[in-house]
Amino acid sequence: MRTSILVLVILSLLAIPGNGSGADTKEKKMENRVFELRIYHAAPGKMKALHQRFRGTTNALFKKHGMTIIGFWSPTDAKEAESKLYYILAYPSKEAADKAWKGFRADKDWLEAKEASEKDGALVSKVESIYMNPTDYSPIK
Repeated sequence: MRTSILVLVILSLLAIPGNGSGADTKEKKMENRVFELRIYHAAPGKMKALHQRFRGTTNALFKKHGMTIIGFWSPTDAKEAESKLYYILAYPSKEAADKAWKGFRADKDWLEAKEASEKDGALVSKVESIYMNPTDYSPIK
């Protein structure tokens, strides 16, 4: 329930061009996008390192593999912010998402960055992934 509410709040606050008017090809492509909400549960004491990995490596690799970064969020509750990270990616389609993740996970730069960042243990204990389609009345598409 809390995740559903978070998704609704995040998506309603985003101000991204392409509200479904279909005026040009770019907007038409955006109408069919698929969004992925990912919730990372950081291993105890690893949130700082997880943020650093996103800043230093992961975000650039997301872009390299065709993933559009919508945004990242930390919970407002300080204790919860030590263990959870929320982010949303967008893709042209679910098939594009699957292809992007396959390429990302096999990327030599990712494998090296992951190994280096986890030399003292895994940074993430659990990942939740939810794929979403925008509604016809959604301001983001």
